[in-house]
Amino acid sequence: MGLGPTEIILVILVIVLLFGAKKLPELARGSGRALRIFKAETKGLLDDDDESTKTEEQKQIDAQRAETIRYEQPSHQPGQPGQTGPTAGPSGAPGPEPR
Repeated sequence: MGLGPTEIILVILVIVLLFGAKKLPELARGSGRALRIFKAETKGLLDDDDESTKTEEQKQIDAQRAETIRYEQPSHQPGQPGQTGPTAGPSGAPGPEPR
């Protein structure tokens, strides 16, 4: 159900009769500009969608990394070897008494 050569010629003839031969280059130029703008805007919207998708993916990756780091770090409980007790700091906070 496509357009055959006779239908295309008929459409071109009707366009020439409606707009005239002098207006056709202006119409073609305007149509080309409009099509270029449309393509650029469509591409811009697609790029924006890609960027927002990437940021969502990046947020998920960052959250997974944080979980991994949290589970990989050893948790020290008081009284375990390798942990020191509180010491008196320069502020005079309570700590073990010197001998």
